[in-house]
Amino acid sequence: MAPPLEAADARARAKLAELSLDEKLSLLDGDWPFWTGIRELGVVDGYHEHPWNAGVLPERGIGGVRFIDGPRGIVLEGGATTFPVPMARGACFDPELEERIGDAIGRELVALGGNLYGGVCINLLRHPAWGRAQETYGEDPLLLGALGSALTRGVQRHAMACVKHFALNSMENARFQVDVRIAPRPLHELYLPHFREVVEAGVASVMSAYNSVNGEWCGQNRELLTGILKERWGFEGFVLTDFVMGLRDARAGILAGQDLEMPFQMHFHLSLRRLVDAGEVPLARIDDAALRILRQQIALGSKTEMSREVLGCAEHRALAREAARKSIVLLKNDGDLLPLDAASGERIALFGRLAALPNLGDRGSSDGRPEHVVTPLEGLRAALAEPGRLRHDDGADLDAARALAADSDVALVVVGHTYRDEGEYLVPPDFGPFAHGIPKPGPLRWLFAPRFMRKLWAGLFGLMPKLARRRSAKTGFDASVGGDRARLALSTEDEALIRAVARANPRTLVLVMAGSAVLMEAWRHEVPAIALLWYPGMEGGHGLADVLFGSAAPSGRLPLAVPRHAADLPFFDSEATSVEYDLWHGQRKLDRDGVEAAFPFGFGLSTTTFAYRGLRASTLEPGPDDEIALEVDVENTGGRDADEVVQLYASAPGSAVERPKCWLVGFARLSVPAGETRTARLALSTRRLAYFDEARDDFHVEPIAYELIAARHAADAEGPSLSIRVSAANPA
Repeated sequence: MAPPLEAADARARAKLAELSLDEKLSLLDGDWPFWTGIRELGVVDGYHEHPWNAGVLPERGIGGVRFIDGPRGIVLEGGATTFPVPMARGACFDPELEERIGDAIGRELVALGGNLYGGVCINLLRHPAWGRAQETYGEDPLLLGALGSALTRGVQRHAMACVKHFALNSMENARFQVDVRIAPRPLHELYLPHFREVVEAGVASVMSAYNSVNGEWCGQNRELLTGILKERWGFEGFVLTDFVMGLRDARAGILAGQDLEMPFQMHFHLSLRRLVDAGEVPLARIDDAALRILRQQIALGSKTEMSREVLGCAEHRALAREAARKSIVLLKNDGDLLPLDAASGERIALFGRLAALPNLGDRGSSDGRPEHVVTPLEGLRAALAEPGRLRHDDGADLDAARALAADSDVALVVVGHTYRDEGEYLVPPDFGPFAHGIPKPGPLRWLFAPRFMRKLWAGLFGLMPKLARRRSAKTGFDASVGGDRARLALSTEDEALIRAVARANPRTLVLVMAGSAVLMEAWRHEVPAIALLWYPGMEGGHGLADVLFGSAAPSGRLPLAVPRHAADLPFFDSEATSVEYDLWHGQRKLDRDGVEAAFPFGFGLSTTTFAYRGLRASTLEPGPDDEIALEVDVENTGGRDADEVVQLYASAPGSAVERPKCWLVGFARLSVPAGETRTARLALSTRRLAYFDEARDDFHVEPIAYELIAARHAADAEGPSLSIRVSAANPA
């Protein structure tokens, strides 16, 4: 047990001993009565107005859990900072930056009355159509673990953090119905190691997912919650359900290892006392759940006090701007179109409705509430001494767009997606069909206790479709949109605008806003320059101007592979009831199938050039439990100061099992002045070389030779390399 938990454990046990059984049980669910909570959530959009409390017992001196969401910043009204979405921050490859973002979010969480941050989302991106892809960091487990741990460390300087959604939650529309079938090897090797890393970083809580895994719902899946999380990994925090529909059976949930049902008084409230009295649930399991919650509250739940002046403060906005500029991935720059010269007098044409639209991404549970959003148009105007040189056209009239493009020295086209195309899907497809305006029970009819099923069908199922057709006037949920992305390419209108502008102006830069990969084959060969902006947060326009006009060189790297065709991706059915996950997705699948990516994992251009030299290792014959120190020299051979992301890939050509062609085992971001050389230092645990051996039921590092290469991206074969041979055992 970590020192902070050791100190908290005795106090938590003493407090637990003071409580009656009913008081202990009250710690295990949200404080809102069900129907009061549903009205609060649906009618006045309470999700974005206050923390969601659980287990508040003031007469016992227990402040309880006060949950607030926010993968891109605290979601409550009040002007909290909205950072770029996690996928954009994944493109930064910068754990130090992510830890500073976590620190800022932790401060704002406390200022708004919260003590549990629900925004450490690290589900692995299996397919770019996933509606909530923007909420995670990418397709690689090492990247997910490094950044999720960094965010956790930052937040937990001030309060508790929650990592989610455990596990295999990477489909949106079907999340309430889909059963994910998976064998032990891909489960432990691909879909869980990042969760384990965040657990080892000391995260206070884990949120279970809505979907089921191998035939059992995650919220009551004993193998996941107890077998793996609490026993195999030694997790000492508490498990909470995803909201409202995260638990389906009180007895199954509590015995599986579920500790806290959120956010209302539902299954646990209705059933646990009866189950304990009947001997169906041992009191020891209730005590264990309550102790886990109390211990984390005491250790982390009230570490600091914070004034509301911290919300959206200058320091945090500057951090959001830094993240926005570091996240921009330059995919193409033929003819060195970038950087532009802000003082050159060139006439700049800016096209697209998204250029002037605040576009923060999803408007579901992760929706931000900043005081102001700097759009691309505003950011570029602010950076120009003569803003009149910049002319904007929304692109609706292609003839007008062609004319403006032809009359300009350079053309910028902002295209992409919004919350209407991808995001959280808030109306489950199986609430049930409607006949003559009367809701009928769907597959979720067993979600709630039978005693109030009739009221639930008439109330909740009747209310949700109405909510789906409107957005609260107070910037609440917009449940009529989002979900898994139906189109992996841009809209036909966006593609037509790109072609029209590019044919009228040979100096055209396309700027794409989206939460994950976008297919570009229909137009990418017709334009000289392309950059990914993602959903860049409240300071995104300023971050874009920093990169376009050269005050910062582009340094983002793809946290996912961009394929050429949808057929190159794994099978994806947004309405599936059953799906099988294996070892192959993203860059790993492309490599296995011998298919070239449009842009490989880790790819990103700079406006300077780099040379790598002399990959060195502290040992070439490590044991299976060793950590290797590696160094590589990075020379900036161009004329601009810039950041570089050095990526370390491994391959196992002599493996007895099928392995990826190569996989990421380390990375380091460093700043290199023009004409100078800096040394990148990387630490490689031989654990990163292991595969999960199903016969051993554990990871196994084969005693073979492994090839290591320091590369600029996953398809880069030109970097310095070396071979190491892992021994069968560490020396005595």
